[in-house]
Amino acid sequence: MSGRDGADAVLERLFAIIESRRGADPETSYTARLFARGIPKIAQKTGEEAVEAVIEAVRGDTDRLAEESADLLYHLLVLWAAMDLRPADVLDRLAGRLGTGGLDEKKRRNG
Repeated sequence: MSGRDGADAVLERLFAIIESRRGADPETSYTARLFARGIPKIAQKTGEEAVEAVIEAVRGDTDRLAEESADLLYHLLVLWAAMDLRPADVLDRLAGRLGTGGLDEKKRRNG
C-alpha cells in the first residue's frame, strides 16, 4: 500500500509481524534479537534512528529521510510492542489532538 490511504493498516500489519517475531530465534530474526536484548537496547536503537532521520532532514535529502524515517518507525513499533503499547493507542491519542493547536496541547500537558 502506498500513499496516505491505509497508513494505519500498514502500521497494524507491521506491528503484527513484529509481535510474531517476539519468540523467534534471535540468530535468524533481527526483531527477535532486539526483543532478546530488552527495552534499553530497543530504546537506544530507536534513538539512533531518530538522530539519523534528523541528520538527513538537516542535509535536505528527502530520499534518505524517507529511508531513515521507515527505520525509525520500525524501531518505534518494536519499542511499543516491548512495552505492550499498540499502534491504535498512539493513533487514538493523535486523533484526540486533531483540531487542538500545538501550543494549546503543550500547555495542557505542562499544566
